[in-house]
Amino acid sequence: MRSDLPLSSCLGLLAALAATQPALGAASVELGRVLITDEEQNALTAASERLREIPGASNLVDMQRVGQGRVASNQDVLAYQPGVFAQSAGNDGIKLSIRGSGLNRAPGAHGSGVYTMFDGLPLTGPGGTPYELFEPLWLSRAEVLRGANGFDQGSLALGGAINYVTHTGYDAPALQVRYEVGSRGYQHRHISSGQVLGNLDYYVALTDSEYDGYQAHSSGSAKGIAANVGYRFNPNLETRFYLRYRETENELPGRLTKEQIKHHPRAANPNYLARDDSRPQPGSTWVGNKTTFYLDDEARLEAGLVYHDYPMDLREGPMRLKVAYTDVSGTLNYFRRDTLFDRESKTTVGWRTTKHLPNSGASQFTRNGDVFGERTRDFTYQGSDTVLHVGNDLELVPNLWLSTGLAMIYTRRESDVTYPAEGDKVSMHDWDYAPRLGLRYDIRPDLQVYGNLSRSVEPPHPWSLIWSAPTANQPIEMQNQTATTLELGTRGESALGHWDLAWYYSQVRHELLAVEIVQGAPAKEFNASATVHQGVEAGLDSTLWERAGTGKLSLRQAYTFSDFHYRDDDRFGDNRLPGIPMHYYQAELRYDWPSGFYAGINTQMASKVQVDYANSYHADEYALLGARVGWDSPKQDWQTWLDLRNLTNQRYAATVTPAYDDAGKDSARSTPGEGFAVYAGVSYSFR
Repeated sequence: MRSDLPLSSCLGLLAALAATQPALGAASVELGRVLITDEEQNALTAASERLREIPGASNLVDMQRVGQGRVASNQDVLAYQPGVFAQSAGNDGIKLSIRGSGLNRAPGAHGSGVYTMFDGLPLTGPGGTPYELFEPLWLSRAEVLRGANGFDQGSLALGGAINYVTHTGYDAPALQVRYEVGSRGYQHRHISSGQVLGNLDYYVALTDSEYDGYQAHSSGSAKGIAANVGYRFNPNLETRFYLRYRETENELPGRLTKEQIKHHPRAANPNYLARDDSRPQPGSTWVGNKTTFYLDDEARLEAGLVYHDYPMDLREGPMRLKVAYTDVSGTLNYFRRDTLFDRESKTTVGWRTTKHLPNSGASQFTRNGDVFGERTRDFTYQGSDTVLHVGNDLELVPNLWLSTGLAMIYTRRESDVTYPAEGDKVSMHDWDYAPRLGLRYDIRPDLQVYGNLSRSVEPPHPWSLIWSAPTANQPIEMQNQTATTLELGTRGESALGHWDLAWYYSQVRHELLAVEIVQGAPAKEFNASATVHQGVEAGLDSTLWERAGTGKLSLRQAYTFSDFHYRDDDRFGDNRLPGIPMHYYQAELRYDWPSGFYAGINTQMASKVQVDYANSYHADEYALLGARVGWDSPKQDWQTWLDLRNLTNQRYAATVTPAYDDAGKDSARSTPGEGFAVYAGVSYSFR
């Protein structure tokens, strides 16, 4: 497999540097000096141990560490994570792909291919994953379960699951204020409070942000609140209520050609500028409850309920689309630990369902800028996902665990045009299944190997049935995307540091991609011919040098190799699937002083990206350099930092939205990455 970027030399050099460090035994390796409370440490340790019991790849993101620099979007949260491609589109929306999920999606649109949760409760619905409620400063950690390793969360997606965990009164300061400021009008303000008051605890946070944007016509703003209240009635019963509300408003600059990014990267797409395209979000609300019953020392039951309302006002192209979305979700999970044949056994039985409420739909209007014309079309979206999953981990012999599981899945998708004339309603009802088989072996406490074979099922969005139709008033029927995946991997700690290495191979059927349904007409989302997704995900966190009273030099690295291609397609043969780079590498070299000061340099490298399924044109490879310095007070109160990005002012395409066949033309498919930028921040915490 040929590399389009000389990453192998970088990897070899960094590995050689890591190998020169002294042996550290099995001690946990930390990257930098991070100040955390006992409750935070306990929660992180418990999450790490839980993820280690999964026979597959995962990531644990500590937001204390992320907070030692700019925290503007989900791109900052998911940086330096092997197997995860997350790039900003210049606002809250990012292009997120894990193992080739969501290749067909534009950044900022409803996410696909990754099942997303807040605090273990559903956010993703039949219509996808909206991004309006993603405020990273509300989080204490994020857990990424790549591929089918999100099985016990009821995940259906090819990319797996991400659980974003909010602060509670147990791990939050009594008062915290934070202010970030930076290039091109960027400001991010945050104030929060969390406390434990007897059997009750609470957390509440207010956050707002604004920015002018890198491109012309790309300014935006956001404001919102997050809160949760928990109460322990007795040792056997506890409950917690959650609230998230957030408003966003973004101008849309549009995508550019490669030539424009090379010479005029800050320009807006002329069509977007002339139409004054924008996406004001009137306000998204997510309300949930999770109640836990401890039935005995070895069993517990968790019940959850979520209400999610997320209207949209899309002013893109020659129309205005007013969309109403409301989902309701329910979850029920039973966990039990037993002894079977004198061996430890852990069983999980789970049920979750998410359903659009009847008001979900859209109205389409003509427009000229902010002048709105007549209503041209009404249509409804209806959908539901229901998953019943049963899983078991059984210790066959000491330190060798067998994981088995089976999920039964029912999906429903309906779309109907109701104005100006009744269309042909499409209603799809499908039963499917997803088995899972895995093994993990703890060779030593600091060395583990694992493997699993699994199946994933991903239905199309209800709105795809409308927008993919050859004509405006005739919805089209589609099939669920399925994939069978083999994964092998290992993780542990050694003289090299803490490492994680995974390889996977997926045979995908009916992948949801851009397909030419009617010859000569614009491509629509539909089911493609058979495809293959395979790759390697590698992470290494190393301490290169350390001396008591002097400091520590550390290096963290994340590399993702992604090979996604057709399998003997009638038109494209074995062409590579476009959208993300084959090689993606991030690294940070950092020095920490005992006084709390730290300084580091970082890099991000990506190979070229195909921009269409015909592989007729590509976005160029790039390499970025950055630097960060900061100080964390030994008293755990003050924190300040300076974050320098793209020091060489590299002009590059951060994201690509694929086309069907550009016939070798340089079309506007790419979002430019930000040029040289300076960000600074300060926070104060009173505990």
